[in-house]
Amino acid sequence: MKFKEFRDRMQEHFQQMCSGSARLFVADVDADSLWDAYQDAFPESANLMYRKKREHDCSACRHFIKQAGGLAAIKDGKVETIWDFKTGDAGYQLVADAMDRYVKRFDIKDVYLTSSPSVGQDHSNEMTAEGHVIRYNHFYFDLPAICRSQKPDSQTGELRTTMMVFSRALNELKMDAVDAVLELIDSNTLYRGLENRQALLSFKRELEAYQKLSSHRKQMLFAWEHSAKLPPSVTRIRNTALGTLLVNISEGMDLDCAVTAYESITAPANYRRPKPVYTNKMLDDARQKIAELGYMDSLPRRFAALSDITVQNILFVDRDVSRAVFGASEGESFFGGMEKSIPLDPKKFERVEEIGIDDFISKVLPTTRKMEVLFESRLSKNLVSLIAPKNRDAKSMFKWDNPFSWAYTGNMADSMLKQNVKNAGGKVDGVLRFSIQWNDLEGQWDMNDEDAHCVEPAGHIYFGKKLVSSGGNLDVDIIVPKKGVPAVENITWPDKARMHPGEYFFFVRCYSCQGGRTGFRAEIEFDGQVYAYDYRTPLKQGEDVKVATVTLDANRNFSICEHLNSSLSARTIWGLTTNQFVPVSVVMHSPNHWAGEKGIGAKHTLFMLDGCRNDEQPNPFYNEFLKDELGREHRRVMEALGAKAHVEDMEGQLSGIGFSHTQRGKVIVKVHGATERVMKIKF
Repeated sequence: MKFKEFRDRMQEHFQQMCSGSARLFVADVDADSLWDAYQDAFPESANLMYRKKREHDCSACRHFIKQAGGLAAIKDGKVETIWDFKTGDAGYQLVADAMDRYVKRFDIKDVYLTSSPSVGQDHSNEMTAEGHVIRYNHFYFDLPAICRSQKPDSQTGELRTTMMVFSRALNELKMDAVDAVLELIDSNTLYRGLENRQALLSFKRELEAYQKLSSHRKQMLFAWEHSAKLPPSVTRIRNTALGTLLVNISEGMDLDCAVTAYESITAPANYRRPKPVYTNKMLDDARQKIAELGYMDSLPRRFAALSDITVQNILFVDRDVSRAVFGASEGESFFGGMEKSIPLDPKKFERVEEIGIDDFISKVLPTTRKMEVLFESRLSKNLVSLIAPKNRDAKSMFKWDNPFSWAYTGNMADSMLKQNVKNAGGKVDGVLRFSIQWNDLEGQWDMNDEDAHCVEPAGHIYFGKKLVSSGGNLDVDIIVPKKGVPAVENITWPDKARMHPGEYFFFVRCYSCQGGRTGFRAEIEFDGQVYAYDYRTPLKQGEDVKVATVTLDANRNFSICEHLNSSLSARTIWGLTTNQFVPVSVVMHSPNHWAGEKGIGAKHTLFMLDGCRNDEQPNPFYNEFLKDELGREHRRVMEALGAKAHVEDMEGQLSGIGFSHTQRGKVIVKVHGATERVMKIKF
């Protein structure tokens, strides 16, 4: 058998080895030792001296073996080297088998990446003294895409880090912790949990397989193989907020404490996006990558309109949205318009029919002709806009296939006082809650010390007496607000059975006036209802502001007498007047869950409202939306670009209110079908 035939069979095997492999790997073998092993693998009679060197002692082949002789694939936990093939010749088979055994003695040390399109030299020519040309064949591979990179060093380092993070997660995270978090997600009690469910389920499958392996070597091969083919959401799960929760539970932290720590990371206040720092080189690299991938036309964005959306992505559409009351005569519409200027009390709808969002979509929407939403003041945080590419034919930059995104007011999905209380370590799951917040207006630093107070049958709860016999507890007491961070205080009662019947009088006292002028917000929550208050008048030193009195009667039922106007106060936001019914033009899911999509990330249901017009400047995209080659590799530049880019106005823009399926919420709607029904949709 000639060397060329041996070489050609190795090339065929190499192509088969690459097929179906996410990456190729390099064994931790010394390059010089590998070359010596190759020379020594030949039988004595098969590698004789030729001129001054042995027959197979070729500088071109030596260079190849030092570079690529230790290449291997990992398939189903087994190492396959470039020497692991049938040569068809007994002599060369001895060489291939010896090299295969030698390489497999060593552990995998790295992923193989190079910027070169090939490795080795196909052949060389030598002219004899007689003028004849002799062709010498050498080891040579054309390299497939899985072996090539424009930046091999940085990408190799990133892949190596991914493997190490994945391996650490497999070794440190316990199955009980994974199951506990999945249970929290499935019961919809973990904030932003649903969007991570698929990644956690995938990790659980990996952990189950990993724990069945019998040796450290097999586990390392598993980590290398699977880290190369799984998405970062799985391999780097340990480095996420959810990973912190899993680590804490695995290390024995109390479940409530672990969840509180997790929610302090994921709370919306922590999603305020700081101005990212980037260099000119980072900017040039990002610009080059965007151009290379064909995304330049995708960057200009505008508000979306109904004409942009295909019918399969719409759950409901009102084809004749009118400002008049549905079915009313012209005269009736006149009086109806006057009636709509009067704020409605959301409490009058407390006992209306309740329905889950999934049942509403499947059972109510198909027969609905018109729909209205009660736009309560508390829903101002849910205002949302659909964003489209200015160039309709632009490629999608996102993890889903369509080019649409969405943005909530303030460029945060859920900026809530309740979440800020959680962030500060307060309990929000009791039977009665009183929370206050100040220092929360952008650009204003309110250094006042505002205090939450409650006078109740068991005593006076305030900073001087934080806990009383009824279980009432002031668990958050902020004295000096931090710049840019909302300050909160919180009083909760965990158990109605411990509470004494009578009046619970809530008020806010300005203990120390330090020039703050932002007033405060307050919430009182019981029986699943939240009463929200905005008091934006500056408080004086020692001033008390009465908020409300809650009464617990002998039958253990709560009622409320409000001293401040709660969500009955009407104001105009995005062209909408609060506490009035507003016609719904379109209902849809967020673009990451449109028809044909794989459901990447949390699902949101969006109610686009007639006359709703975004008067802010939303981010046209967020890093967490972008494909990895943009959102991860060029994170800082893309974050800055998203914050600075302009969203062009659009007549008939699709804006309204949105709800994440990962967070509890509710909205009151009036649907017109065969009959008129008022319903409370629960998320």
